Amino acid sequence: MTDMQCVLDAQAKLAECPRWDEQTQTLYFVDIDAFKLHAFSMDSYSIETRQFDEEIGCFSLCENGGFIAAFRSGVYQFTDFNAPLTPYWKATYDQKTTRFNDGRCDPKGRFLAGTMYSPKDAFKGALHQFENGQEKRLDQAAWTSNGLAFSPDGKIMYYSDTPNHIVYQFDYDLATGSATNKRTFIEFPRGNGRPDGAAVDSQGNYWSALYQGQRVVKISPQGEILEEYPVPATYPTMVAFGGPEMKTLFVSTCRSAQTEEELERFPQAGGIFALETDVTGQIEPRFAG
Repeated sequence: MTDMQCVLDAQAKLAECPRWDEQTQTLYFVDIDAFKLHAFSMDSYSIETRQFDEEIGCFSLCENGGFIAAFRSGVYQFTDFNAPLTPYWKATYDQKTTRFNDGRCDPKGRFLAGTMYSPKDAFKGALHQFENGQEKRLDQAAWTSNGLAFSPDGKIMYYSDTPNHIVYQFDYDLATGSATNKRTFIEFPRGNGRPDGAAVDSQGNYWSALYQGQRVVKISPQGEILEEYPVPATYPTMVAFGGPEMKTLFVSTCRSAQTEEELERFPQAGGIFALETDVTGQIEPRFAG
């Protein structure tokens, strides 16, 4: 293991959803509050940016090329990085109070995306599943949907409610896409970080970015914290495995929430950080359609 290093000083307001493309050695990520999608080539060390008209919360690559992405107004597909958006599902929630946040594909290529309810006075955040042009709601009991990830065999789904400090487990049926038997996987004490975005490695460990916790935690499948890794930013937002051997843990961070004092201490907040690990991550599933 080495210390966490900044690989891209992106100065993002709210960097989220780092996603590794093993075919092109590209790290994609969004800046939700700036309405942007970034493509960072690790080969050429260059970055391409696409500007949208609204928040893009999360996305996945597609099996036949292009992207599927969840925006405030709904879910859209686009055939390449700069292609026009094609509507897939129009939001049925109140867009003034709700937008999409965290998401990814399950091992069968269904796209799952969760919403956040900004007033946080009711559990109106929901987890949606998209397949074959259809939408299905898997859960409706969160303030802010986050931490979506799957065990290596696809039989366990993880899902966190960040303001509530809880990561949940569900039994997941890959054949039908149903999520059942919701239970608490781990609950974090108040005042020391909240579970944000996450990823599961090939050994089944759950890696969670602790927002306002200045660290990433590695948690066993049994819910035991195995390791903690400091991040040079107060607000880590999500993690993703990538790199040539799938052993690099990328960590996105938030800049806009930092105080002036915190920015003096962590000037690269809003950047993408990386940690070389001794475990292999899972290759990210792609949207099947």
